[in-house]
Amino acid sequence: MINTAFRVLLTFNATSLLVIIFFVQKGYTLGHFWGGVVYLGWTVALPNAVSYLFYLAIPILSTGLSLWLSKYLGKDEFKAGKVASIEHANNSFLPSYLGYFFVALSIGNWETLWFVYGVLFVFTFLSQALYFNPLFLLFGYEFYNVTTNNGTAIFLISRQRYKKPDDIQIPVAYRINNYTFIERG
Repeated sequence: MINTAFRVLLTFNATSLLVIIFFVQKGYTLGHFWGGVVYLGWTVALPNAVSYLFYLAIPILSTGLSLWLSKYLGKDEFKAGKVASIEHANNSFLPSYLGYFFVALSIGNWETLWFVYGVLFVFTFLSQALYFNPLFLLFGYEFYNVTTNNGTAIFLISRQRYKKPDDIQIPVAYRINNYTFIERG
C-alpha cells in the first residue's frame, strides 16, 4: 500500500510541472483562482511572480515529502563487486522531460490540459520503469543506469557521486519498484 501511494506521489512530482507551465503560459495567478473569495481577494494584487513561485513550491515540497517517505519503502542492498557497469543518467532523461514543457506550451484550454495530463500521469505511473524527476536535482540527487553482474538493468537515484562500478556498495537502498531504487544516505 505504501509503495503504491509513494509511486502516485512520485508520478505527481514528475508530471506536475506540465500544469505549472500551462498556468504560467496562460497567465493564471492566485488571484485568478481565489480572487472571488471574500477573505482571499487580496491575492489579486499579488505580483504574478509570487503566484508562479507558489505553484513551483508545490511540487518541490511534494518531492521533499516523497524523499522523506522513501524510508518506509522496502529495503535492498548493492554488494561490492555485484555491479557490472554504471552510467550517469542525468543528461539522458532531461531532453525527454523537457518535452512536457513544449507540450504544455501548446495546450490551449482546460479540457485539453486535463486530458493530456491524465494520459501522461497514467502512462508514467504504469510504466513502472523510471521515476525521473528533475526536482530531485534540487535536493542533491543524481540518476544512474546500473547494470548488475547478472545483466539486470536498474535505475538508481542517489546523492553519491559514482564513477566506477566498483564504487557501488550500498548497504540500504530503498525499492521503489523492481527496477528503481533510491539511496537516501
